[in-house]
Amino acid sequence: MPPLMLDSGEFMKRLSFKHTFFSCYIGAVIQAIVCGFLPLLFVIFNREYKISLPLVTLLATVNFMTQLATDSVAVLFVEKTGYRKMGILAYFLVATGLFCLGVVAPLLENVYIGIFISVIMFSIGGGLLEVLLSPIVEGCPSENKSASMSLLHSMFGFGSAAAIVVTTLLLKIFGWQSWRAISVLWALLPFLNGIYLMFVPINKLVNIDEKTPLRTLFADKTFWGFLLVMVCGGASEIGMSQWASAFAESSLGISKAAGDVLGPCVFALMMALARVLYSRFADRIDLSACIIASGVLSCICYLAAALAPVSIIALLACGFCGFTTGILWPGTISLASEKYPMGGATLFAILALAGDVGCSLGPSVVGFAASIFGGNLKTGLLFGTMFPFALVVGLAMLKKKKK
Repeated sequence: MPPLMLDSGEFMKRLSFKHTFFSCYIGAVIQAIVCGFLPLLFVIFNREYKISLPLVTLLATVNFMTQLATDSVAVLFVEKTGYRKMGILAYFLVATGLFCLGVVAPLLENVYIGIFISVIMFSIGGGLLEVLLSPIVEGCPSENKSASMSLLHSMFGFGSAAAIVVTTLLLKIFGWQSWRAISVLWALLPFLNGIYLMFVPINKLVNIDEKTPLRTLFADKTFWGFLLVMVCGGASEIGMSQWASAFAESSLGISKAAGDVLGPCVFALMMALARVLYSRFADRIDLSACIIASGVLSCICYLAAALAPVSIIALLACGFCGFTTGILWPGTISLASEKYPMGGATLFAILALAGDVGCSLGPSVVGFAASIFGGNLKTGLLFGTMFPFALVVGLAMLKKKKK
């Protein structure tokens, strides 16, 4: 049969698991766009549509809470429905949400309602991707599972940096009115990747009747230890990255655009670099020891950012914290999946849920502590040190119990 006449089944046979990895790497970039694109438009929404700042910032909460709720619900059905069907649904929800954000919402009489609904749509898709990408990668044949997992999560860091840099540059070149076209441009990526996912091979981790039941996982004290480490890992990572831009602006007195690049963008790149480096040397490194060392270095970065007398040192510590926290999330997932090999996608969904709780808790503690002390962000970061410290203690206890 000529190449143009190949049916989907024959086409799938010609695609290897390298394509599955590549599709998941693109998926991690799309996840980063879901999380990072919206905040770049807050000022535009406020100026163009006269939407109050409290309502604008509410969109960030809606984005996160929707993903969190999706993680919670996905635990119940993702294994039964199948990874491919749910993945395709996730990509098309993200694509539709971003398209509606740029095209449909501005045409409505109440623009905010249109933006609100669009955010919910792509946030549901982002939440599903968070649950699905890790088990799909875990199911692919690989010589080193933890290296593959680390490389997957490095794409989130690169995607975060790309979302910030590309969007900022396009807005600078074509003006703030171009945000609608940029939203449609980003929508193309999940749309095309959803089509790509239709044809790549996917292995299921476990059969339904072989999967470790939820009650068995929650009855195990070690599993609760992994959940604690995930919460602290997410809090350590986002507690610094979410405040990085404001910290750069307040420390150096620079513009918001420069603050976005020097703050969260550098943080994301350093985080991605750490995950890529680990994926290259994973077979020579003890993962538990690596996470503990990263937690200790994260404590030092938080302390340096909070206490350094020179602003540039504090800013460097803020950026380097991206490197030190990089391995915490994917490393903990790898350790847990090694401990519970029959956990299936449900295991990854629960771990993602715990990480998301930490992602909410970390920046909230930093911001709340800063507000108590007169808006002093350095004091807030000092309180944030508790998260990497608790992670080190928790993982050390897990490692001791394993021995």
